[in-house]
Amino acid sequence: VRLVESGGGVVQAGGSLRLSCAASGSVLRIHAVGWYRQAPGKQRRQRELVAILPSSGGGHPNYADSVKGRFTISRDNAKNTVYLQMNSLKPEDTADYLCNALGVEVSPAGNDRSFDVWGQGTLVTVSS
Repeated sequence: VRLVESGGGVVQAGGSLRLSCAASGSVLRIHAVGWYRQAPGKQRRQRELVAILPSSGGGHPNYADSVKGRFTISRDNAKNTVYLQMNSLKPEDTADYLCNALGVEVSPAGNDRSFDVWGQGTLVTVSS
């Protein structure tokens, strides 16, 4: 399974962006998808969970306190794509945004196996 993020860019404070995370491969089920961000100068272990959508069966999303009321995570199961709508952006939202997915795929041998994959990230820069 491979994840590809898109939608990042440069935006002024108060503006909006919508990020996309598309999954490709032999996906059977996606259990949870989350958006994380890694601020400039921070290490991988310092990634912050921004939003998570727990399951494909209608699980409720959870958000970091810093983005509640401004960001919305959603998914299109038919397209195997998850979105992050970001409104009222602030300079402190500047970061590399990455998605992570947990689920089940079909292995090359034809059996089911779990996966836990990350995308390559998309950079969001918010200017003041």
